[in-house]
Amino acid sequence: MKALRKIIDNIKPQFEKGGKFEKLHSVFDGFETFLFVPDKTSKSGVHIHDQNDMKRTMITVVIALIPALLFGMFNVGYQHFHALGETKEFFETFWYGLIRVLPIVIVSYVVGLGIEFVFAQIKGHEIQEGFLVTGMLIPLIVPIDVPLWMVGVATAFAVIFAKEAFGGTGMNVFNVALITRAFLFFAYPIYMSGDSVWIRGIAKGAALPDGFSGATALSQAALAHSGEAAKIVDGFGNPVSLWDMFAGFIPGSIGETSTIAILIGAAILIITGVGSWKVIVSTFAGGYLMALLLHVATGDNAFMLMPPHYQLVLGGFAFGAVFMATDPVTGSRTETGKWIYGFLIGALAILIRIVNPAYPEGVMLAILIMNIFAPLIDHAVVHQNIKRRLKRVKANA
Repeated sequence: MKALRKIIDNIKPQFEKGGKFEKLHSVFDGFETFLFVPDKTSKSGVHIHDQNDMKRTMITVVIALIPALLFGMFNVGYQHFHALGETKEFFETFWYGLIRVLPIVIVSYVVGLGIEFVFAQIKGHEIQEGFLVTGMLIPLIVPIDVPLWMVGVATAFAVIFAKEAFGGTGMNVFNVALITRAFLFFAYPIYMSGDSVWIRGIAKGAALPDGFSGATALSQAALAHSGEAAKIVDGFGNPVSLWDMFAGFIPGSIGETSTIAILIGAAILIITGVGSWKVIVSTFAGGYLMALLLHVATGDNAFMLMPPHYQLVLGGFAFGAVFMATDPVTGSRTETGKWIYGFLIGALAILIRIVNPAYPEGVMLAILIMNIFAPLIDHAVVHQNIKRRLKRVKANA
């Protein structure tokens, strides 16, 4: 590291004011602070800081996403060979998924960070760190067969109109990764839903067995006949157990299928203090209670007849609860507000999924809707605290 530090110190003057590459100062500063903790000190105001700056916080979230990413790569390969009726060794299965997922990750980061660099240069500001997480979230919430150019277009749209238009990192109202998914969902619906979207490219160039279906568990529930609970099966009609759904051996978005991998990430976020356990717990609680309430109502909707705990391991519910709802920028910031915010996300996600099967992935819309109401929740909590304290002062007087 000392050798790398020496190299950076030697070329640094070229990027400072008066240097040959002073116009690229923001880009250089971004790479330097990514590699090393800044040695700058505050001249006024708060002057005591720890070593965990914004970049380190964002990197912690990326590390928490790695279990879901790795399992997603394996599951892509598993679904591919399963569609062909073949069984391969672990490393061959994982390698196939790796080479399919990696291009999506590269496109997400190249497009997103490229736009961030351009805006930083235009504004003369430092490179903002928020896209370190967003760039990893985007590949994990899309199907494996989404075309790369669509990922690039959707990423550019989200970064420009959902982030930079509001002032950049820390100023955005909506979760940028979810805006990317929403753009894809509404602009190119046939690439984001349906029975074949999860296996079209996976088995490209090979003939699929007759009768094979790549429908996700949510799609199967949405298409089930009224009055009977959805029977979740694999592509060949074999029943899928709750364990398979919990572990993630089912078709779905790259990083959303394995609840186990997601919970490992949740543990990392909670232990490091980066993610709010209150939001995570309240989101799961809200989702379960809403699913239980609608299940007891016993309508003719297949989702309503499904056991409530199934709702928590299907689709992107768990992923949204852990990695999307906990976004500190777009979520509630008061401690009481976090409980309310998370609970409403969970309840609303299941309500959308069950009442309107056309949008079985209700967690996306639920979080985006609650992003709007997060400031109102905090406002109500703060004013309620003020009223309670004023009453206490009057009582003591």
